[in-house]
Amino acid sequence: MDKEKEKAGTKKDQPAPQRKDQPRLQSTPKEETACRKALSELGVTFEDREPIGDKDIGCSIPHPLVIKDLSRKISLEPEATLNCTTALALARFFAGQVPALARKHLKQPIRSVRHASAYVCRARNGTNTLSEHAFGNALDIAAFTLADGTTLTVSKKDDPKSDGARFLDAFRKAACGPFLTVLGPGSDADHADHFHLDMKSRRNDRPYCR
Repeated sequence: MDKEKEKAGTKKDQPAPQRKDQPRLQSTPKEETACRKALSELGVTFEDREPIGDKDIGCSIPHPLVIKDLSRKISLEPEATLNCTTALALARFFAGQVPALARKHLKQPIRSVRHASAYVCRARNGTNTLSEHAFGNALDIAAFTLADGTTLTVSKKDDPKSDGARFLDAFRKAACGPFLTVLGPGSDADHADHFHLDMKSRRNDRPYCR
């Protein structure tokens, strides 16, 4: 969940974690097929990839895919490697809730999203616990590009009443629920310049949002 300075999917510089996380439940081919059908119905462009796995470290995506957009009208830059469950959560959120938030607070649509990290085989900062990124279970959002070409970065704004600040606040609140972890500016130093969204399994599916 910490800041990832490299492009998604590239080799990390930090030492590999020395401990594996607990094995995770894997979806069935039938579930994967249904998930991909739902993505297609939402207009998301994607490509399947070969299974990703590291037996020594524990990073794993049994059925990875690469997505190139988040909805029919919102592109993703660069493309991101994720598991299908996380990709579908993103697609539903950006198709269902984000457009209305943009109209209300920004008075124009969002055309693209720039991310800072998707799948990366690494540990959480300062720990030997694998990050949710290591399972294709997370996306870090760094900026939004609006219809007029303006770039809205994810950061604490000087004027909390500005359109950009209001949108970022509304986006963050709306994401809590569709995603089981939501972190961003003010959570800690590692999340000062991006939103971290993930689908980490939690007791009773209660989200952790800060």
